[in-house]
Order: sequence, then structure tokens, then C-alpha cells
Amino acid sequence: MARRKNTKAAEPSPAEINKMFFDALADMAKENGLELETLAEIIRQGVEKAIKRDNPKCEYIRVEINPEENILEMGIMKQVVDDEPLDDYNEINIEEARVIDPTCHVGGMCLLKVSPATFGRVAVQNAKQQIKHELKNHERERLIEQFNDKLYECVTAKVERIEGRTGNAVLSFDKSEVYLVHQEQIPGEILTPGDMIKIYVVGIANPEKKPTLKISRTHKDLVKRLFEKEVPEIADGVVEIKGISRVAGSRSKLAVSSNDPNVDAIGACIGPRKSRISAVVDELGGEKIDIIPYSENKAEYIAMALAPAQVLDVIINEEAETPTCRVIVPSNQLSLAIGNKGQNARLAAGLTGFKIDIISDVQAKELDEQEETEETAAPVAEAAVEEAAAETPADTAEETAAEGEE
Repeated sequence: MARRKNTKAAEPSPAEINKMFFDALADMAKENGLELETLAEIIRQGVEKAIKRDNPKCEYIRVEINPEENILEMGIMKQVVDDEPLDDYNEINIEEARVIDPTCHVGGMCLLKVSPATFGRVAVQNAKQQIKHELKNHERERLIEQFNDKLYECVTAKVERIEGRTGNAVLSFDKSEVYLVHQEQIPGEILTPGDMIKIYVVGIANPEKKPTLKISRTHKDLVKRLFEKEVPEIADGVVEIKGISRVAGSRSKLAVSSNDPNVDAIGACIGPRKSRISAVVDELGGEKIDIIPYSENKAEYIAMALAPAQVLDVIINEEAETPTCRVIVPSNQLSLAIGNKGQNARLAAGLTGFKIDIISDVQAKELDEQEETEETAAPVAEAAVEEAAAETPADTAEETAAEGEE
């Protein structure tokens, strides 16, 4: 009778198990863009927590994963005692320990190995979940670290697609996808897939779960960062941006000053043949940009902020809680000073920090005359009252009062 061949596959040796493990580890590291040692540590922590979860009363867990030497060792550590163990979970008798490891001695530790091949199904599932959790945490921390370097900076991103329902743009940046929501896009701007655009990084959203960048094309500091890239004098600190006010897609006002008397701040920002300011305007889709000189003199600064309108006088109210001022302009300049739908006045207010009341010279003259009339009328009225009181006899006043009571 023919002998039946044993078709059962041989159990892999510990060396073979280790090789398969580290081959899979290398592939996983490559897929996740991680260093092999980093991934090994993540898995080590995951396996350690899984063993601890299945053996909650065991105080000492050991997991060693060494990719360089292909060492994969895991198990429960127990203290070697001479007598009967008082705690079976954490102690082992010397005789039993020497069966496992002949080099054991009383007071030392004995490792009861757990083979990955005999890892229980529940323990394997726990380990997988823990490793997945650790990988997510590592990816979250990696993203936050990566994003922190870009905070409050202007970066270039590629438009991948536009969501039809929301109008949000999905951009790719530094191997990550970020959303430029419709509200943060420049009004009237049409983005198409493949466009390379500049964005301003406002902050990090959802840092506790899945971090992503909060980005904007409407933020006023985008204008500042674009000028810093285009104007070497700003990058070098020779020219300083003192303030920015912006209505995205329409107009911006930029106040600049020079720390070098030989450098014209406005000329540096405009550039040869308007090349520098044109580059910024083009990036912002044709948005108009007014560049004005900064002044420590508040009245002078406010007057220049209202350019291109001509200003006759600026009266600042120092007593008001909120900084306010009244600006007087020629009658034919009133509409220009206020701007379309009040835009010029709002931009000037945003730039200077003052609440600005703009009136014409004619209106100012009328107000002055009205105030003079009121100031003159007040003393006359007071004098008339005093004179009438003096001419009225006391007894007549009493009789009049008595008649009033009847």
C-alpha cells in the first residue's frame, strides 16, 4: 500500500518569520513615506499596547523590533523568585525560569516569548488597530510639523479641480490636498484645473483629528507677502510696509516707508517700468493697488490715505474713545474721496485705524456758521432771561403763582 505524502506545509522557522516581517515592514514604510526605524517604533508601541491589553495584570511587557539586525522579539517579563510566586502574573520560580532560559538567576527577569505565529486572533486584531491608530497619530504630527513651517506665508499651489456644487477649489500643495473655499477666492476670479496660484496660509484647521491648511486669496497679508517676493528692498528691510487695507478683487492701499534716505519706498515698490507692482496686480487678477507714503503725523497720514482725492484739512478728535476725524475736501473732490459705495473712505479708515467723516468745504463753512450762530445766540438768550427775572416784582410773581393755583 502506497504511503500517503504529508501535504501539510511546514511551520516557518523563527528566522523565516522575522524575514517575512521585516520585508513587509520595508514595503509598508515605503508606502507611507516613513523611515524604517520610525515605522518599527510605531509598530513596537502598537504591539506592546496590544499585549498589555490582553494581559492587563502583567506589569512588564517587552517588544523589540530592530530592522538593522532583523530582531523581532516580544513577550512578558517576569521576575525570577526562589520560592513559590506570590504573583503568577509577574513572578516565576527559578526552576521554571531556567527551563526557558538557563542563564536566569533569582532577582533577575525572565522573558516568556510570544511568537507572532501564535499570536491570538484577538491580539492580532488589537495590534492592527493600535498600529493603525499610531500611524494616524504620526501622520497627524507630521502634517502639523510640515504645515507649521508654512504658517502666515505665501506659497504656490496647483488647482486640481473645482467642485461644481460649492465652487470650492481643491489644490495640491507639498504632496497634500487643501481646499480653497469659495468665500476665500478673489471675487470674479475664474480658476481652472492646472492653474498655478499664490495662496496665503492663514492657519491650521482640525489639528486634533485630520489637520489641513486654512488658506486664502482674499487676506490682506497676501498682498504683503507678494510685495516681499517682488521687492528686494522689502525683503532686505530697507523698505517697510506699515499698513495694508484691502477689498479683495477691487482695490488695496499699501502704506510704505524707507529706512534709507537714498531709497524711494514708493519707487522701489513700483519697480522699473512698473514691473514689480504689475507682477502683484497680475497675480491678484487686476486688482488696483494704491501705494502711499507712511507718516507719523496722523493728520498727514489720513490725508495721504484718501488719495487720489485732494484734502484741505484734517481735524482729529483726540477725546473720542474710538479714533475719529473730520476730513474737509473741495466740493468737486467729495465723491472721489468717498469712492464708489464708500470704498475709498473704508480703505483709508482700515489703513489708518481712524473713523473718517468726509465733508466738502461748503458743508464745513455752513457748519462753522451754524456753530457761530448757536454760540452767539446762547449768551443773548441767557441775558434775556436774567433781565426778565430782574424786572418782575416779587409780589407780582407771588400773585401770578396764586392765580395759577386757583
